Amino acid sequence: MLKSPPFARESGFILWAERLALVAVPLAICAILLARSGRVEPTYAVVVLVVAALLAMLALAVLGVGAIDMWRHGRIGLFRLFRTLVLALAVLAGPAWLAIEAGRLPLLNDVTTDLDDPPEFSRSSAALAARRGHVPAVRDPRERERQRPAYSDLRPMVLDMEAEPAFRLVLEAVQALRWRVIEQSAPGGRSGQGRIEAVSETFLMRFEDDITIRIRPSPAGTRVDIRSASRIGRHDFGANAKRIRRLTEEILAQRE
Repeated sequence: MLKSPPFARESGFILWAERLALVAVPLAICAILLARSGRVEPTYAVVVLVVAALLAMLALAVLGVGAIDMWRHGRIGLFRLFRTLVLALAVLAGPAWLAIEAGRLPLLNDVTTDLDDPPEFSRSSAALAARRGHVPAVRDPRERERQRPAYSDLRPMVLDMEAEPAFRLVLEAVQALRWRVIEQSAPGGRSGQGRIEAVSETFLMRFEDDITIRIRPSPAGTRVDIRSASRIGRHDFGANAKRIRRLTEEILAQRE
């Protein structure tokens, strides 16, 4: 192994890579804190996070040049190189995972258990106020067809009980998941159906996503249909399908 000469100095590329990484890390933390605070538009936090990821990618590129510089000219700074690598990869871990999910899953931000007749979101004044005026758009049937091969397990849930106890069961499951219920309507009236509207927050950034649940009588008991839609972005990276699965599992757990 070649030893560095006594006059060897650190690679300037490594130093610049470290500076870029040291800017990217607090920017990423700032983006998360901004999103969680709820005091700014979520898109602003996303922009800050994208800038942090771009800086981290640039740091990795400069770091690669620095590694070549160290190898060719006997520069020192191996510890700084590895520290910078860890910082940059820490910032890019989340975006890299999202990129993998985006390539694996269809471009969707609205998922339902009923592709033919998706539950509609309430437009009451209370629901609109809770969602800050946002109402998930009605999706084109051709767009919904992307869901079928990717999430073939998402189907209507049929409970062998009357609509009223089924409604209470679903409501308890929603509350157990700590989703914020913004509107509820017990089964009844001419249609006999009930509805639960809720808002769920993503774990890290606390972005709000909307859920509507339709409960209506069926020949086999009570049919439950769930629809989950993201407010931010065109791709949900599978989050809405996971949310529907979580609710389905919780309903079954509540029955035991």
